[in-house]
Amino acid sequence: MPGNPLRRRFIAGAVCPRCARMDKIVVDLDTDQRECVACGFTEPRPGDPSAPPADAVPAPAGVGRELPTRVSRPAARRVETPAEPVRLVEPAPVKKQD
Repeated sequence: MPGNPLRRRFIAGAVCPRCARMDKIVVDLDTDQRECVACGFTEPRPGDPSAPPADAVPAPAGVGRELPTRVSRPAARRVETPAEPVRLVEPAPVKKQD
């Protein structure tokens, strides 16, 4: 995925379908492509899960729609969290008491 590395986010708990390594998948926020940083596997990110496919059969009567959740809400309403650098700090040595 070429481009600005700040526009990539790791997906916690994601497992690569090719090499089966966990926590190696990043999503390019500009192109919506998934990539494994371990083996180089790439694929487009799946579409909006709350939108039914064009060839979907309507739900039978009495079966409700999917409940709206943080994950299933439309992408237009999602809040973009700005990326921030992280600074690692070494802990101070513990002093022994005599």
